[in-house]
Amino acid sequence: MTPVQKLALVLLAMAVSFGAAWQVQNWRYDGKLAKQAGQFQTDLDAIGNAATAQARAEQDKRLATEQQIAASDQQHTKELSDAQRNQALLRDRLATADVRLSVLLDATDSASGCDVPAAAGAVGVVHAGRRAQLDPAHAQRIIAITDDGDNAVIALRACQAYVRAIAR
Repeated sequence: MTPVQKLALVLLAMAVSFGAAWQVQNWRYDGKLAKQAGQFQTDLDAIGNAATAQARAEQDKRLATEQQIAASDQQHTKELSDAQRNQALLRDRLATADVRLSVLLDATDSASGCDVPAAAGAVGVVHAGRRAQLDPAHAQRIIAITDDGDNAVIALRACQAYVRAIAR
């Protein structure tokens, strides 16, 4: 065997060894990569399931809040409607002179110059000291002011209930 043949044989042996080592490494890494890919897929599935469960929980929470707000809105709408109906009834009764508004006068106020008698007359029963009847137009304006106040209080309660529901 000549030195060139020996060299060729050595190079061939090295190439076969290198190819065999390459193939063994390929098999080893293919196994590791397959295992990592499986673990990666398992992790992705777990993350996806957790995200789906969290999204479902948030959606259920939002739906419950929306239902609570709707119920609260219905309640406050009913309160507002009742208050408006009562105010309209009171305005009608004032307009027809069914009801009259009066104010209690200060009996110790000497500067008022009002000559309203302190005792109740035969026409009606007054449970306080001196009272003066208000003009129906003024009474209507007072009722309108109290109506606005009642509406504002009801709206404030509705806003507070909404904020409480959202804050949860």
